[in-house]
Amino acid sequence: MSGGREAARRSPGPLGEEPWGGVRPFSIKTKLGALVVISVLITTGLSMIAVHTKTELRFITVFSMIATLLITQFVAHSLTAPLDEMNAVARSISRGDYTRRVRENRRDELGDLAETINVMADELEAQDHQRKELVANVSHELRTPIAGLRAVLENIVDGVTEADPETMRTALKQTERLGRLVETLLDLSRLDNGVVPLKTRRFEVWPYLSGVLKEANMVASARAGMASGSGSHTRTDVHLHLDVSPPELTAHADPERIHQVVANLIDNAVKHSPPHGRVTVRARRGAQPDSLELEVLDEGPGIPRSEWHRVFERFNRGAVNRPHGPGSDGGTGLGLAIARWAVDLHGGRIGVAESDRGCRIIVTLPGLTSVPS
Repeated sequence: MSGGREAARRSPGPLGEEPWGGVRPFSIKTKLGALVVISVLITTGLSMIAVHTKTELRFITVFSMIATLLITQFVAHSLTAPLDEMNAVARSISRGDYTRRVRENRRDELGDLAETINVMADELEAQDHQRKELVANVSHELRTPIAGLRAVLENIVDGVTEADPETMRTALKQTERLGRLVETLLDLSRLDNGVVPLKTRRFEVWPYLSGVLKEANMVASARAGMASGSGSHTRTDVHLHLDVSPPELTAHADPERIHQVVANLIDNAVKHSPPHGRVTVRARRGAQPDSLELEVLDEGPGIPRSEWHRVFERFNRGAVNRPHGPGSDGGTGLGLAIARWAVDLHGGRIGVAESDRGCRIIVTLPGLTSVPS
């Protein structure tokens, strides 16, 4: 946010100097020196007038003091007024209001200070925005396993289902998923520094994606009987289809991050599908060794081309009039933003592509050649 503004500015040089090394023509030292010189000139001029006109010295002294005080007051006001404004802006920043800025209309040390305060406010505003996005991302990701686990446990407590091994395995899987998501909190906090680690490895695509789709079906079935405000779908009428070619296809990436990508794309596609619609997850080999191309297609109303550039923005929930099928609440607009974040970590690409029907999102993962370490 502040990078463009900061780059557009010239870095100030040492105090009292222009960025190109020359002395500032309007520095505070220059103004104070000019004040002394003008005061001396006024006093000298009035003294000479007094000698030629034989005016009493006391009148000359009074006039000199008044003139000097007026000039001093003018210079002092030009120095203290911006300081008062900077103080007010600093107080607003200390209270959490990062929207106020200091006017930068001076070419002296106070102008440098105003620029520094504005840059600081830009950085603090950007960090506050990133912090809020971090909380929103983590909350969005934690809701799914928590809601699924709660649904399973409530069914067991109410006697709807038995605590058989299969049911307990579902609960255990959600608990493990929750634990892994909590561990990503530290990784997410490192986004600003670009040091988010990727635990990349080679894995078989078919069994991996099959597990992701099976988990999505189980979570939707477990949650179908309860109201959820999490933004995750509760639909069981949409069929998930997996298409991997060749069947022995392998990829090299971070499975946990790719799980975030596929799960959020499926969740978004299901919510926008018509009743008894079909969502297809397609995987193909990419151009590089162990690279992967993923497609997620639905049969919903699609995304207008004018909205393609905004699809992956945070909190963007689309511009379709009735985008969501039965049993879906529209979500928080974070799923696709999280998917883009995970793909970017791999150095890959994600975007909306042309489709005859519905929405088609393509993910390209670079494999061994470009995955960051």
